[in-house]
Amino acid sequence: MAALTDPFRGRLLIVLERHELTVNELCSVFQLPQSSMSRHLKALTDEGWLSYRAEGTSRRYRMAAAQMAPEVRRLWRLVRDQVVTMAIADQDNERVRSVLALRRTKSQEFFSSAAGEWDRLRGELVGRRLDLIALLGLFDDRWVVGDLGCGTGQVSDVVAPFVRSVIAVDDSEAMLSAAKQRLESHANVDLRSGELEKLPIPDLHLDVVIMFLVLHYAADPAGVLREVSRVLRPGGRLLLVDMCPHDRDDYRHAMGHAWLGFGEEQLRGWAGEAGLEGFRYVTLPADPDAKGPNLFAGTARTPREEVWIPGMLE
Repeated sequence: MAALTDPFRGRLLIVLERHELTVNELCSVFQLPQSSMSRHLKALTDEGWLSYRAEGTSRRYRMAAAQMAPEVRRLWRLVRDQVVTMAIADQDNERVRSVLALRRTKSQEFFSSAAGEWDRLRGELVGRRLDLIALLGLFDDRWVVGDLGCGTGQVSDVVAPFVRSVIAVDDSEAMLSAAKQRLESHANVDLRSGELEKLPIPDLHLDVVIMFLVLHYAADPAGVLREVSRVLRPGGRLLLVDMCPHDRDDYRHAMGHAWLGFGEEQLRGWAGEAGLEGFRYVTLPADPDAKGPNLFAGTARTPREEVWIPGMLE
């Protein structure tokens, strides 16, 4: 455990316990040159404190909590309890928020410029029928459904006739304006402006959450899943359709993607941390018209309320 003899590394681990960040983002948070940051990351990775995954030309680092032995977890709790009381830890958290805000800004800039062409661009990228395939079997006329990251309202347009109501959320005013025009014939669709990491929806309000090709734009996907868990009712379900891991690094610059797809274990870990159960990850059949990466459908649910029946345990 020699890596923790440097006090700075405790601060680094606290940040990476909650967030997955690139080397450049960590340099911005801690205001260090890349050579120094890389040295700290290597030391912590070599001792098993951190893991990383390659994404295009970048590496994203995160604390390797799932692989820690119990005695290592106990040591980390002691270190964390000391570091979080340091005033500089608050400054670290503030700079993390700035880095995540920059991720969101890049995505918002793309959507502001692309709203008018979004349906065509998305159709070229992933095909035009996968949204319908992914949604089969979900509809119930009693449900309140959340369409998170609704964009121009394509999913809400499909779902609205089959459910009680749809709450469609997006943080791009340009996208919401396009969605308003598309959905004006649906009286049961409520368009709301808001961020995925801070949804404008009350606790325990939704029966189903749908996220169609939006999570890769999120600055903090794990935080988004925590919000999904908050707004779902007991036994509520999540349907997440997004890209499988890929190496199209140009998507970051051309379309504002923050993440180059998601793998099963990565999402399973985030879902579990958010309190979601029964996570499944199914790769969808490729659309012959699609030019982009393969897609997957991920599903999960919130725990059901336990019902006590008198005499059940007698």
